[in-house]
Amino acid sequence: MSQRITTGGHVRIRPFNTRVTYPEQNLDNDLCQAVVAGNTVYVRGQIGQDLDTSESVGIGDVEAQTERAMANIDLLLTEAGSRMEHLVKLTVYIVDPRYRETVYRTIGRWTKDVHPISTGLVVSALARPEWLVEVDAVAVIPEGER
Repeated sequence: MSQRITTGGHVRIRPFNTRVTYPEQNLDNDLCQAVVAGNTVYVRGQIGQDLDTSESVGIGDVEAQTERAMANIDLLLTEAGSRMEHLVKLTVYIVDPRYRETVYRTIGRWTKDVHPISTGLVVSALARPEWLVEVDAVAVIPEGER
């Protein structure tokens, strides 16, 4: 099981500090990968990055980055006590509108028969230049599974 802390009555999953995660940037923010508040799970924007090593994966390959982002969401939901079938909302950020079809096809494999709501945005850039897509998620933990 991943590291977790409870602050403000909510469970924080995989806490980290941006000073470590983004050493090339002058940051010092205490964050986490997911928060469980009541029966809702909020997952931080996931990108093509290994959650354990913080290494970027799939550089130059939007499909590989999307696959890793969705695998990270799946892992974080599991660690929070939820599952992909309990997704309720996705927000998808892409840096090029030409990536949309590939990104949504990949996400669709992970969300088949789930039917979450989704918002898609084209942005000028993400936190690192090699990142092409970012996906954040909101899910629930059903009553009988808490």
